[in-house]
Amino acid sequence: MDTYIVLKRFSSLEEAQECHKLLSEKGVTTRLADNVPPVDITFSGNTVGYQYEVQIDPANFANAESILEEQEMQSLPLVEDDHYLYQFSDEELLEILQKPDEWNKLDYALAREILLKRGKEMDQEKLDLLKQKRLMQLREPEPQQKYWVIFGYISAFIGGLLGIAIGYMLFSSKKSLPNGERIFSYSDHDRKHGTNIFYIGLFVFTISVLIKMLWGL
Repeated sequence: MDTYIVLKRFSSLEEAQECHKLLSEKGVTTRLADNVPPVDITFSGNTVGYQYEVQIDPANFANAESILEEQEMQSLPLVEDDHYLYQFSDEELLEILQKPDEWNKLDYALAREILLKRGKEMDQEKLDLLKQKRLMQLREPEPQQKYWVIFGYISAFIGGLLGIAIGYMLFSSKKSLPNGERIFSYSDHDRKHGTNIFYIGLFVFTISVLIKMLWGL
């Protein structure tokens, strides 16, 4: 069974290869996936068209994150004073620290550095607290999929494969958290409907196929 998870996604192959090479040199086994659909597909439109993924074993997630953070910290002294983050307000910089999953590690480290220069103390305890709060937010399931549930039931009862696909996605779709954890994308309520839709669609489709086979005899 494939247990690899996505560590980072990139829009260019060169960036993905650099990350892959860095981790491999540090002894972390990784693999590249290219031109594949996003892992976390949702009906609410939260997909992003990344083309390249660096995937790792979940057991190596913390180590890989530490390696990438160390690499970005080494790049910090090379950042010019005209970097765009220097134009950010304190509130905007704080938002970067509150949502590290939406920014690269260099931006995250630089945001903290700029705040420190401005007299805004952000010790590790505060940063860890912000990360935990962010994880709690991201653990929240996607908004209720009312219209997809209705459409799924309709599709399932008329015997279309689309109903089976919708049901499967509703009960099985997962999303990755910044700490490497994988959780179900939808609420228990929607996942229960997804299971019902899947089996109804499967049953109706099977019956329709059998009827067509018998009709042809």
